[in-house]
Amino acid sequence: MASVRKFLLGVWRGLDALRKVLTLLLLLAIAGFLIGVLHESTPSVPERAALVVAPQGRLVEQLTGDPVERVIENAQGEGVQETLLWSLVDAIRAAAKDDRIRVLVLDLDDMDNAGLPELEELARAVAVFRASGKPVFAYGSDFNQDQYFVAAHATRIYLDPSGYVLIRGFGQYELYFAGLLKKLGINVHVFRVGKFKSAVEIFTRQDMSKADRKQSVAYLDTLWSTYQRQVTAARALPAGAIASYVASLPKTVTAADGNAAEVALKAHLVTALANQQQFEQRVIQLVGANKRGSFNAISAQAYADIVRREQRASGSEGRIGVIVASGDILDGDQPPGVIGGDSLSRLIRAARFDKRIKAVVLRIDSPGGSVAAAEQIYHALVALRASGKPVVVSMGDLAASGGYYIAAPANEIFASPATITGSIGIFALIPTFKQALGKLGITSDGVGTTPLAGQMSIGQPLNAESQLLIRAEIDRGYAQFVARVASGRHMSDAAVNAIGQGRVWAGQAALGVGLVDHLGTLEDAVRAAAGLAKITRYRVQFLHPHLSWAQQLLQRAQTRAAAQAVSVFGPQLLHIGGLSRFEGPLRPYARQLETLLRFGRRGQLFAYCFCGALDR
Repeated sequence: MASVRKFLLGVWRGLDALRKVLTLLLLLAIAGFLIGVLHESTPSVPERAALVVAPQGRLVEQLTGDPVERVIENAQGEGVQETLLWSLVDAIRAAAKDDRIRVLVLDLDDMDNAGLPELEELARAVAVFRASGKPVFAYGSDFNQDQYFVAAHATRIYLDPSGYVLIRGFGQYELYFAGLLKKLGINVHVFRVGKFKSAVEIFTRQDMSKADRKQSVAYLDTLWSTYQRQVTAARALPAGAIASYVASLPKTVTAADGNAAEVALKAHLVTALANQQQFEQRVIQLVGANKRGSFNAISAQAYADIVRREQRASGSEGRIGVIVASGDILDGDQPPGVIGGDSLSRLIRAARFDKRIKAVVLRIDSPGGSVAAAEQIYHALVALRASGKPVVVSMGDLAASGGYYIAAPANEIFASPATITGSIGIFALIPTFKQALGKLGITSDGVGTTPLAGQMSIGQPLNAESQLLIRAEIDRGYAQFVARVASGRHMSDAAVNAIGQGRVWAGQAALGVGLVDHLGTLEDAVRAAAGLAKITRYRVQFLHPHLSWAQQLLQRAQTRAAAQAVSVFGPQLLHIGGLSRFEGPLRPYARQLETLLRFGRRGQLFAYCFCGALDR
């Protein structure tokens, strides 16, 4: 017995020693990682280099989710691929003035999708670089509609001989769930104000209503005309060239024996046909080759990090704070990519008390959400403006419904011609499950002291008293929405109601009816904010929630890893993203279902617009 005990004790001591050794090795590995990240976390810029802009996945206004979780998921290959728009814009604009950057390379193969206003921001930065006199080269194995919009602003566009340029126009197609809900026995009680408030119709109809069709045609026509106008101007093509190319594409490709690349070349949509090796050799002629035989390069993300460090060291007199409000509006604290009533209000409050911030630009990309959260954010912005600091709104792809609610108190509002905005309306969605439960043999019965007792029970129908109460709240919510807009826009309630009713407007039309003040980019909004604050020397500072040192460290590590990949391997490594493309067609519907679950929360009013699921 003693020998067995001695043996087990020896095993235990051995395992304990192994544990200590492994712990020490882990600590040494972590220490090495920290030293590596903290020491020259970004590479230096070669004397002659190409700035490589290679968006991965969706082009977004704000990266989604907790920074630490995002880095871990990306390392495991499980995260949704996203690229921050503003890092690319900052890098390109700075590179235009940097003599070491000899050429801008647009590698757009793995860019999934983006809103037209976001694409405009990126294309504007490309135009600034091109205006410096330095060349811009775009290369693609093929170009979809979003990718081509950016590529069109390049000096030269190279297309793989086996590729194509596929432009399809814009469409608005939804999935309608009324038939499914009926089969399941789920009754959806809808309360809304606004004949154009179509967000609820996917749960109550099996097709598009006449009102929704009317407003959709109007803003889709604006998006399509904006796309054509900007592409034809960038490529010096005649008016109507893009529409003609799309209309004739099936016949012209068939006549060319399926050679879509040759069709794009003859239509002057691309400059030349070349494979990737031929394209790389062309860039090597300008910047030289690296040790791997590709061209000297630095990634836009790494270069943007260098630019931001230099800006932080500058001694500008004041700062224009930019706060990005991206995603659905929900109550409480929310991670990046979702607008939280508490979290965004706290960020706005911090800007109010930061003496270095002289004005704030709120960049909105949101279809709306919780009315309570929007109201909370509204009051935070009113307090910011009352403190004497100007507030300017810059609208991205969407600033509709609740997204417009939080824009209303601004001094000035800027939008892209293709921004989708308005949708001033309110709704509540109350599902009840009595019939669905009955199909399963489940019934509900009981007693209550008032007609309202038990109304939130899963098995109870919505009685007349409850419906009357909810209707009153909806009417009050709409009246409050109208009043907020009327106050901010210096209009009468009647004038707001006339352009409200849940109607969606494209930015160009929104300017005409007074919902926005100017058509322009984020840069235009920043200049306006500086003018209102009466400052001429300033720097732009994006304001974010405070990150822990660990979160900052992981972000720097991710940037460094991407930079090293580009500098060592050149563009070959950048063509590995296929997952985001595969998921792309299903993603809008997944988001709709996710939103439906959010709307299932009882006792909430929503100002939301299902106007972002565009087919492009």
